[in-house]
Amino acid sequence: MKAFKKRLKLTALDDDSNLGRGPFSSGPTGVFAIQPPSQFPREVWEELCRQGKLRDSGHGLYELPKGRNSLS
Repeated sequence: MKAFKKRLKLTALDDDSNLGRGPFSSGPTGVFAIQPPSQFPREVWEELCRQGKLRDSGHGLYELPKGRNSLS
């Protein structure tokens, strides 16, 4: 879970730092679902979904469920 949250946070920071964003555009990032770190098998992510800690967004992407959207 810790590895997933770290990857999500880094992906969001990378997205926010793009040069193509407008100077007045602020607010939450547009990244909500990511492909989980590959150093863990798929079964780990499926079990976290079963426990309700992650949500499968389809196409190999996972996201934090509603109410758990804190990246800290």
